[in-house]
Amino acid sequence: MEERILDFAEALREALRQEMRRDETIIVFGEDVGLMGGVFGCTKGLQEEFGDRVRDTPISEAAIVGAAVGAALTGMRPVAEIEFMDFVGCCMDQLFNQLAKVRYMFGGSMKVPAVIRTPCGSRYPVACGAAHHSQSLEAWFMHTPGVKVAVPSTPYDVKGLLITAIRGDDPVLFVEHKLLYYARRIPRLRESYPTLMGHVPEEPYTLPFGRADVKREGSDVTVIATMMMVHKSLRAAEELSKEGISVEIIDPRTLVPFDKKTVLESVKKTGKVVIVSEDSKTGGVAAEISAMIMEEAFDYLDAPVKRVSALDVPIPYSPILEGTVIPQEPKIIEAIKEVVS
Repeated sequence: MEERILDFAEALREALRQEMRRDETIIVFGEDVGLMGGVFGCTKGLQEEFGDRVRDTPISEAAIVGAAVGAALTGMRPVAEIEFMDFVGCCMDQLFNQLAKVRYMFGGSMKVPAVIRTPCGSRYPVACGAAHHSQSLEAWFMHTPGVKVAVPSTPYDVKGLLITAIRGDDPVLFVEHKLLYYARRIPRLRESYPTLMGHVPEEPYTLPFGRADVKREGSDVTVIATMMMVHKSLRAAEELSKEGISVEIIDPRTLVPFDKKTVLESVKKTGKVVIVSEDSKTGGVAAEISAMIMEEAFDYLDAPVKRVSALDVPIPYSPILEGTVIPQEPKIIEAIKEVVS
């Protein structure tokens, strides 16, 4: 039987549709998610099928997350969208003071089963979003107890993780890299990164939070990568294999909870680590993972942990500059060669 191949946006939309058919308490709302089907097309067709369970909102991130908190507390299962992650700053009080803390402050007597979807990252080389539409801010929420953080990288993972998030009783920040949406629409992107498309079962399925996936097995160096950086790392690993360098690539899939066990087992096997994330290097995702490895597997390391992340500057509008700020394959290859040499 021929494999059923979807892109990231198609798999995400299928998860929403299947869950909304299963459970009438699930509602979807956010800027442009209804009539337009989302600025990236992820909710296209849902309003036609589910009517006012899919609603466009005013341009107010605070209102969107506040409504999600209220709906969740009254028995609904909202899936709310912040159209660009850059604007989570507009709803931070609702996110880290309300969404994250309600269940804890009421001793577990109240549940907040809300999913907040939001796209992050640079669209280079497909498009340029500049400083207000290109940031990766997921590390902020690794520092926010009470919120789970999902960072899927493939069509298979996004469907399974989103269904898990929707069915769970804890709030989830569900972060989606923008470039992952474009695989079906832009052939040159798909040709450069064929792993952007993948097999997705038609039936609903769940994937557990806190369980990483080994995207490629290797023996010389462990690369821990998230979202779009998984695909860039896979491409870099393929190039390095021609030089006899065997790269193991681990995708955490969720940052909170984080799968230490899989990461540490790989580190103990290879003795060398490169962490690749698109957020800013200082205080970022790679910094936290690096600190964990240094604390728990220092004696197994044969070289210092290397981080490949975005430069500590706002994302520029110029395509040439944007491509320089964001981690690319040559930087990943350079870092790997440094630790294995």
